[in-house]
Amino acid sequence: MPVRIDLHTHSSASDGTQAPAEVVRAAADAGLDVLALTDHDTTSGWDEAAAAARVAGVALVRGTEVSARSQRVSVHLLSYLQDPGYRPLADELARIADSRVHRAERIVEALSRDVPITWQQVLDQAGDGTVVGRPHIADVLVVNGVVRDRDQAFATLLHARGPYYVPYHAPDAAAAVELIRAAGGVPVFAHPGADGRGRIVEDAVFDELAEAGLAGLEVFHRDNDEAQRARLEAIAERLGLLVTGASDYHGAGKLNRLGENLTAPEVLAAIEEEGTVEVVRP
Repeated sequence: MPVRIDLHTHSSASDGTQAPAEVVRAAADAGLDVLALTDHDTTSGWDEAAAAARVAGVALVRGTEVSARSQRVSVHLLSYLQDPGYRPLADELARIADSRVHRAERIVEALSRDVPITWQQVLDQAGDGTVVGRPHIADVLVVNGVVRDRDQAFATLLHARGPYYVPYHAPDAAAAVELIRAAGGVPVFAHPGADGRGRIVEDAVFDELAEAGLAGLEVFHRDNDEAQRARLEAIAERLGLLVTGASDYHGAGKLNRLGENLTAPEVLAAIEEEGTVEVVRP
């Protein structure tokens, strides 16, 4: 039986709908052998997920999806196996998370002038210990009957080019790659060809990030179409970068299903060799 590895999932520690332990159990039920928990700008779900992984019989790669920017384009970097106690990265993640919360509050303030929504509803939806963001706003819009689901919310009211969009603090992508490396982490560019989400970076940016220490590209992702996958595979080969695949699972928050895209075992082995924190194995 081939080893099934999914290196991009989210829990309720950020914008997923399941607790970290529930994500691990769902991965086991889906027949995964390895999953990575990569919540946005936080490591708060690591301990719960690690405990669940030992019981569920699934190996856990602990990580974080770090928000960044390059030439005014949003960039998400999957940081695998970094030291969570490395203060410069931990402080930067805290700044990003704090900015995301204030940004969400400003979006709700603007939305509330036109549709039924309150900040307290968003806080209640997110729950304690969660990095509040646009997905939680989307969930309230769904509950209040304003939109059908998260996808419709992001395609309309919460679109990056929509009237309610508010920017937030995010570090320069090359600086973020260097910071992840300094923390002993392994940086992989998440869904780099997802042009349906908005603008994507030009090819020259990959050279810049590779020089800064980028380890790989998440090529196999539902938001990278076939043309983008071919482009990204060629870039990865040219720059000697790892190629990963993953679901970007969010529980009920998105259509993405666990294991719909996978990473090769030899790629995981390379990530594990470069990382600082050990993979949790049952």
